[in-house]
Amino acid sequence: MNQARLMQVLLAPYVSEKASRTTEKNNQFVFKVATNATKLEVKQAVELLFSVKVDSVQTVNVLGKRKNFGRTRGKRSDWKKAYVGLQAGYDINFAGAE
Repeated sequence: MNQARLMQVLLAPYVSEKASRTTEKNNQFVFKVATNATKLEVKQAVELLFSVKVDSVQTVNVLGKRKNFGRTRGKRSDWKKAYVGLQAGYDINFAGAE
């Protein structure tokens, strides 16, 4: 894969209560990813950026909510998230302290 493309696949770690429980329970990390990213690209991007071994990747297309802005109807953007499972013995530390 093109390394420049892999650097654009992961947009941000996704932090929520459900994501925190998933991390603690299943050793899975949740990321916001590009909407056109494939599972293989997500796996290679995580392995490249964090120097870990990825066991599994599940992706979810999240539909944007329909909202009212005063009298105007609008819609939030659709986005994609990926649940990345790591092999035993690997961990990602987002704090930066190793």
